[in-house]
Amino acid sequence: MDHTTPAPSRPARTRHADVVVVGARCAGATTALLLARLGHDVLVLDRAQFPSDTVSTHVIARTGMVQLHRWGLLDALHATGAPPVRTVEIDTGAEVIVRGIKDRHGVDHLLAPRRIVLDAVLQEAALDAGARLFTGASVEGVVRDDGGRVVGVHGQDAEGPVRVMARHVIGADGLGSRVARSVGAPFTDVRPTSGASLYAYVTGEWSAIEYVVGDGSLAGVFPTHGGQACVWVCTSEEVARRHQRRGSRDGLLGRLLAELAPRLGERVRAGEQTTPVRGMLRMPNHVRQASGPGWALVGDAGYHRDAITGFGISDAFRDAELLATALDEALCRPGSEGAALAAYGATRDRMARPVLDLTCELATFPEPARFVELQRELAVAIDDQAGELAARPSPVGAAVA
Repeated sequence: MDHTTPAPSRPARTRHADVVVVGARCAGATTALLLARLGHDVLVLDRAQFPSDTVSTHVIARTGMVQLHRWGLLDALHATGAPPVRTVEIDTGAEVIVRGIKDRHGVDHLLAPRRIVLDAVLQEAALDAGARLFTGASVEGVVRDDGGRVVGVHGQDAEGPVRVMARHVIGADGLGSRVARSVGAPFTDVRPTSGASLYAYVTGEWSAIEYVVGDGSLAGVFPTHGGQACVWVCTSEEVARRHQRRGSRDGLLGRLLAELAPRLGERVRAGEQTTPVRGMLRMPNHVRQASGPGWALVGDAGYHRDAITGFGISDAFRDAELLATALDEALCRPGSEGAALAAYGATRDRMARPVLDLTCELATFPEPARFVELQRELAVAIDDQAGELAARPSPVGAAVA
């Protein structure tokens, strides 16, 4: 299907910007924030009306926390009531391993905010920096010039057909990215897909990030707003679908926990499940080409992994800064565009690969001893990446004052 040539029933209204970002959540709002702070005219489109929730991994790993600190946004998140978490517990069945969050790179705790809160903080920061946000706008495809370069997007909003002409189009529109499909961004790395992840919010006493290692599963707890926690289960698609067929969707989490993590299931039953069960029954592991003439991808639009490592938000923040830095170079020095965007893709792929490799092995649900070993390797990979990000020159105007 050709998504590149609009055929509106009436003339489209046209807007202009240096950069149009399709998608206003973690990846898109952050890319817009940094580019706007760098002095560029940024317009953001999203089909959603905010505030609205979305499926998420919730926890922000140290890499993402380091970036929020560098961008001066941690205080705003703390002000929302997101509880600082300073302890991680791993229940292997034979023992409970307790680890404290060490103070490194200016960060001594983690956060797992509700997405309805986190997205709002990022959007407000982007608007304060000068970005423009249009909601309820559905992008249908890209606009190309006679040479094939992407020069804008077209779609619909509440008033009818609309298009935005820009020097660069950024796809931050998630796993099913219309921008990625419209530009024909090829997959450059595809791994096996078999994992499922399901979660709900539950009241109770939740003070630590918890992992419960089971036979063919990993369950856990991420403390979040309002005295609640995101309680989740990762298992195979086959197991999740078997439990799905046994009863209502809202009881699915409880049924999975009863079989795979019964002690956690008892604690969940002692509280109140305050939301329906959400998640994904099939989580792809793939990487797309990061950019092309006039376009680039960021966040899940360009790179998606199984949720078992809970690294999606931190991925989005990392790639948003890498892309904003590259686009600033391309906008200020047009002759450098090819090299700047190629460097973005190469750096993204290099930094993503260690966690991608560990994620794919963890998603096979190894026996507990190997799981603990992989978690140690993951912690080292995260700390290495956090150190590299902390050492990078901050985008102009983005560093903490």
